[in-house]
Amino acid sequence: MDPVMEPRKFMAAMAGSLLAAPRAAEAQQARVPRLCVLAADSLSSPWASRYNAFIRGLGDLGYVDGRNITINFLSVDGQYERFPALAAECVRLKPDIIVAYTTPGALAAKQSTGTIPIVMGPIADPVGTGIVASLARPVGNVTG
Repeated sequence: MDPVMEPRKFMAAMAGSLLAAPRAAEAQQARVPRLCVLAADSLSSPWASRYNAFIRGLGDLGYVDGRNITINFLSVDGQYERFPALAAECVRLKPDIIVAYTTPGALAAKQSTGTIPIVMGPIADPVGTGIVASLARPVGNVTG
């Protein structure tokens, strides 16, 4: 092995690393958070006002879909038996947070992931259905 070539290889590797570092930093800064909403109804349904209010509320906080957050709105269109498949699809999208409306939606989300934070929307009895251990200390990745 040529002793002069080793330092050159080392310097080339270091230069490559230094050139890649700003790109990695840019990629980290440019990362847009992803939110997945599991809903019972579509955005055109009579119940859509609650979803639209949530999206407006995010906007009031400075989060605008397509600009600095990605919102994947997934709806079962009233076919509640579709929640498990939809929750699995949501997990495949790798969101930072899942928002689940309805008890079946929250249960499906909880069964699909134990690591992604889940915020449940209006749920009648989250303790009785087993979504959370207690309201004061929900335990796990689900809160409301």
